[in-house]
Amino acid sequence: MPPRLQTLRLRCLFALGLSLLAPLPALAAQEAATGSAGTVQSAASFDATALDAWVEEVRERFEVPGIAVGVVKDGQVVFEGGWGVRELGRPEKVDAQTLFAIASNTKAFTAASLAMLVDEKKLSWDDRVTDHLPWFRMSDPYVTADMRIRDLLTHRSGLGLGAGDLLFWPGSDYSTTEVVQRLARVPLKTGFRERYAYDNILYATATLVIEQVSGQSYADFLQQRFFDPLGMSGTRFNVDALRPGDPAATGHAKADFTTLRPTFPLTWHNAAGAGGIYSSVHDMGRWMRAQLAGGSFTDGQGREHALFTPARQKEMWSLVSPIPIAEPAVPELAPSKPDFLGYGLGWMTSSYRGERLVWHTGGWPGMVSRVTLVPGRNLGVVVLTNQESGGAFNALTLQILDAFLQPAEKNDWIAAYAAAAEKSRAKAEEAWAKRVAARDRRSKPSLPDSAWTGTWRDAWYGDVVIEQENSRLRMRFPRSPLLTGTLEHWQHDTFLVKWDDRTLNGDAFVTFTLDADGEPREARMEAASDLTDFSFDFQDLVLKPVE
Repeated sequence: MPPRLQTLRLRCLFALGLSLLAPLPALAAQEAATGSAGTVQSAASFDATALDAWVEEVRERFEVPGIAVGVVKDGQVVFEGGWGVRELGRPEKVDAQTLFAIASNTKAFTAASLAMLVDEKKLSWDDRVTDHLPWFRMSDPYVTADMRIRDLLTHRSGLGLGAGDLLFWPGSDYSTTEVVQRLARVPLKTGFRERYAYDNILYATATLVIEQVSGQSYADFLQQRFFDPLGMSGTRFNVDALRPGDPAATGHAKADFTTLRPTFPLTWHNAAGAGGIYSSVHDMGRWMRAQLAGGSFTDGQGREHALFTPARQKEMWSLVSPIPIAEPAVPELAPSKPDFLGYGLGWMTSSYRGERLVWHTGGWPGMVSRVTLVPGRNLGVVVLTNQESGGAFNALTLQILDAFLQPAEKNDWIAAYAAAAEKSRAKAEEAWAKRVAARDRRSKPSLPDSAWTGTWRDAWYGDVVIEQENSRLRMRFPRSPLLTGTLEHWQHDTFLVKWDDRTLNGDAFVTFTLDADGEPREARMEAASDLTDFSFDFQDLVLKPVE
């Protein structure tokens, strides 16, 4: 999923005679010298001391407990290592093998999975989704009929930003099939293929297509087609697949946007293709090398193999959905403004200092990340973190890119992104202050608390329950246990629901309307803070009382 604070959520032929269902030989191991924070292979072209200083400055400015960085250049691992701790208050250190949720960087694996099936002529990008999932439905019959496999990956379906994410964020007991079936009632916001709007739910649909066409579970497909062949031995399909002893990091968030602490556990068992994978910079280095090599890799015996054809990679890296280019948030970020920006199939593509970038970011409760490829320089950078700071991974990525690109103009990207984060925080505080100032504290609800209790139903999400508990109004989403909180009167018939887990940072206003007889007719919700993750798509809920 895209990370928080409005960052965008963000990879040939098989050898003759090789079984398409059998795992390919593992990628040859790399020999490397050990450095202070990690491993360095090409010290002549990469200053690990400078990187150490950058990371420590980022950790301090953005309050990030642990960061891991991997850099590959010309087919070799230049650097892989870590700083800080896996969890605050515990001694375990972050290193190159530490596992983080890579979140929406999973989308590139999902796109590559479909690309493999296209190479094998088991499907076409232009197949209708209903050719493989006959029961698939969108809320518009025309979109249902013309939705192609390619459309699942390009964020231009007509769905709004993060539409349907509440079905799996912040965790629910719906199955993947149930999530996708509920798409039939998720409202569209724009015309089909009209404009870009990031979504996750269609990648859940892509997961089901992969399983239907391949005859394998998505987990088995990833393991046999990517993790085993590339030697990504530490990588796991999702958090449920973590094994005892796996060196996994813990996510951290600022409770009430103020106090940093470990956040809630989450599993995307029902949208794994959108953002489930856990990996390390060591393993992601192997993924980046294969991507930069056009989908090919060398096994332990020095033999060349391929994951997918160059034609498929060209399709995945080609811009399909243009994205409007906004002005930088602060003047210090002006040099990072791209000449073009858009989404392909599982990847973003843009420019930076005259070079084409292929990249993606990932956002998970308590963890955000970025993978960046510079094909023209055969360069790849991955930054994994266990705090919700997009500024941290962006600043480090651009500092590292500049170390290789050697621009005439030097920029302090750490200071620039810190300024942008401060501006975003100040803007959100100003917006909240305006809400508080406009609040009519003397107003009272139209009806007693008991009138709002009962079951409320939304067409696409399902049921939400409001009940009285020890003189308090409580709201809970039965299918999403973390969405349980207390309703506090705000003004008139609007309440503020404050979730019990304060690291959610997803408090929301709930506004009730009455019918002509003065009975509750409808309830609508909206996020209370501008800093709330867009995956809390409360605004799409239309809750009706259930008799």
